[in-house]
Amino acid sequence: MKIIGTGSALPKKIVTNDMLSEFLDTSDAWIYPRTGIKSRHVISDEKLEDMAAEAARKALADAGMEAGDLDMIICSNVVNEYITPSLSCIIQGAIGATCPCLDINCACAGFIYALDIAESHFKAGRVKNVLIVCAEEPTRMTSWKDRSVCVLFGDGAGAAVLTEGDNIKGIKCSAASATDKLYQKHILEPTPYITKEEESIPLQMKGQDVFKFAVKASSGDIRYLLDNLGMKADDIDWYLLHQANMRIINSIRDFLGQPAEKFPTNVENHGNSSSASCPILLDECNRKGMFKPGDKLALSAFGAGFISGAVIIEW
Repeated sequence: MKIIGTGSALPKKIVTNDMLSEFLDTSDAWIYPRTGIKSRHVISDEKLEDMAAEAARKALADAGMEAGDLDMIICSNVVNEYITPSLSCIIQGAIGATCPCLDINCACAGFIYALDIAESHFKAGRVKNVLIVCAEEPTRMTSWKDRSVCVLFGDGAGAAVLTEGDNIKGIKCSAASATDKLYQKHILEPTPYITKEEESIPLQMKGQDVFKFAVKASSGDIRYLLDNLGMKADDIDWYLLHQANMRIINSIRDFLGQPAEKFPTNVENHGNSSSASCPILLDECNRKGMFKPGDKLALSAFGAGFISGAVIIEW
């Protein structure tokens, strides 16, 4: 398969580090050196499903395709206001598609996992056109009293349209269960028979553990693909990494021994938008005209689970 269209949508509310310092014991001088984040887009009066549909429409327009041409919609989402129906079904109706659709929850690696699922359907000859939408609102998962977590995240949606081709050179998906390092819990509706104790816990993160996993997993996934494809790190024109933390990105870059110019970033004004991070960055770079036909792109992401994934694409 190949990517022929991209799109993204962001909330209009921009929250700077200085704005956070008005109600949190923090500051830009503390946040920026540790994360590389200056500001983030945060949902205010928007609905996530509307942003997801907007990103999808932009991707379809970029691809020169109608919603009726789609054979499948895959939506990556961790949490939204709907338990059911799936967010992909809501997107399908909003854009006027009629194809099957499904949701996946693969945390921040959702875009890579969605590409892997789509590639399997292409190889099976079951689809000709697929839409992937990653829509996330992680700012609704955190406690805004927890200065160590809430400063890291932003909201948004990114999308990509795929069609038949041979531009996906390799995909690597990985998992290593470590559920206590990065998690959130919420209480379900009670029944007359529930006797166990339950509690609602906002997003919890063991920062050092996440950092170590991210660097090791991302570097390992990319290196695995390069080795399998007989490529060197120098052969990649662009590295689009999950925009979680600038220190993580720099550590992966150092491991690969590549120049900073190959690593476009938007973490400084987006924060971590979970699985939407990679497709938003992809769309922004695409619309700036950064990619030339034949360019080799390596995308990599990592998230709760722990899970990770990487893909090498020819543009």
